[in-house]
Parts: sequence; structure tokens; C-alpha cells
Amino acid sequence: MRIVFMGTPDFAVESLDRLVNAGFDVVGVVTATDKYGGRGGKKLIQSAVKKYAEAKGLKVLQPKNLKAEEFVSELRALKADLQVVVAFRMLPEVVWNMPPHGTLNIHGSLLPKYRGAAPINWAVIRGEKETGVTSFFLKHKIDTGNIILQSKMPIGPDDTAGDVHDKMMVLGADLLVDTVNAILNGEAKALEQDETEVTEAPKLFRETCEIDLNQDIQDVYNFVRGLSPFPTAWTMLEDKMLKIIKCKMVRVDSSESCEAVGTVDIKAKIGFKLWAQNGYLDIEELQIQGKRRMNIKDFLNGYNVG
Repeated sequence: MRIVFMGTPDFAVESLDRLVNAGFDVVGVVTATDKYGGRGGKKLIQSAVKKYAEAKGLKVLQPKNLKAEEFVSELRALKADLQVVVAFRMLPEVVWNMPPHGTLNIHGSLLPKYRGAAPINWAVIRGEKETGVTSFFLKHKIDTGNIILQSKMPIGPDDTAGDVHDKMMVLGADLLVDTVNAILNGEAKALEQDETEVTEAPKLFRETCEIDLNQDIQDVYNFVRGLSPFPTAWTMLEDKMLKIIKCKMVRVDSSESCEAVGTVDIKAKIGFKLWAQNGYLDIEELQIQGKRRMNIKDFLNGYNVG
């Protein structure tokens, strides 16, 4: 079976590596174009998938426009039997409908739950205790295609989105190999999604990452860990944006022992508490606007406690 792989970040590299090591015939890799970045925007940055593909001697395509005739012709010339998508862009029909076995996608949730751009983040934000990965065939509307296989995994009470991402990266690669084998052996049974079970995982923006302290401390804690390490939850401290990267949750059962919601309690060489309803966040790692990320010890050493 001739396979074309499409992906960009580190998350996708694990899946591509698993396909290559399993002996599948990966005839081409489609990834993002190189971009300038770094200090001064002078460094040419390649995607993680491109770096891996070139190291393995795989053919790499980097289209700016997925509908461009030149790219479509080049893709068609690869004569893929199957296309695999892991953490890539939305594809036009002329691309996803090209191979005879279709195009499958690995999505970071148990579809139809958490359809959208940020399934890992939203599952943690909403306090889910379980998530997983789904392989499904692409069709017109995003994340709505027929499900091939699923694999579940727990979300620990203190797991961040980053923790879940790293574990899911491996789980997704395993599921991909199982899915491709099922298709190859004619054992894949694609089932329609149950539309009554749909939940959404929309793209996250800066304004949606602001912490609302007028909630129970558990919900605030879930929000912070669901956005860590990226894009990061934030609040304001002395007219500067304060990003909270890592913290612990401390619940205070007696209302008489609670400080007012929004209270900032910073004590030199002791700690930094940020109060919500029924408890506080004990900050361990943060980033104040204009400064680097730092642990709480370094922050307290340089912070002027009034």
C-alpha cells in the first residue's frame, strides 16, 4: 500500500516514524512551508515533520496552496492508495478524495466528543477524566467522518494539556498503525458518528485564555492546567499580564478562612497565592509580561513585596 503522510509538528513525527518503522511504503510527505522566525526573524525554521522526513530520505512536498494545480498534479503522480493526516491543515476535497482507500485522520479525542482545533485543551479544561484518539475517514465537514478505530486513555487529576499531549502522541501512533493494517487487510469497519453526543473544542485565542476567578477553585485549576504549557492561562498583576504555567490547587472548606475572590497574596520567600471561590492557586511557575518564564523562587527573589 502506497501511503502519503501529511503533518507538521512534533506530535505528527511519532506517527510518521511508526509507519516507517512498521515497513509501510511512505511515498511522500506533505508538510508546512518553511518560515522565518527566531530572534530578529532571520532564522529559517523547518517543520518537525520535514526534518524527520528528509533525514529518512522521504520525498517532501510543501505547498502554500493545497488547491494549486501544480501541487495537485504532483500529489496525484505519487499514486497513493491511502493518505494519512496527523496534525495538519484542512484539506480540500480534491486532495482528501484522491486516493482509492481515502484519507484518514488521527484526532485527539474520542469523537464525536471534542470536535475542533483544541481537543486536548478543552478536555482538561472541562475536567474530563478520560480522553483518547480516534481514526476516521475525512469528509466535507471537519471531524465528522466515519470512525474506524478508537483508543482510550485516562486524564490524571493534575495532568496538564502538555502531559496529555505527550501520552496521546504515542497512543495515536499505535492507533494509526492498527488502522492502516485494518485497511490493508480489509478489516476496517467505518461507523457513522452519533450526532447526539457531539461536543466542540474550538480554537483558543488570547482573550479566551483569561482566568475567571469567580468560579470554584477546581474549575479555575482545570482551566490553568488545560492551557499549560501553551497557550497559557493569564490574569493581571499590577497592570501587567501574568501567565500561570504551573500551580497547585488548595481547597479551603470554611468560608471564614477564605480570602476574597481575586486576592493576590505574595509573601517574600514564602509563596504566591491567587484566590478563587473556595480556595486558591499556589503558583509554582509563571511569566510576567516582558520577562522570561521562571519558577516561583526566582520570581519572589526579584519581586518587591510592598
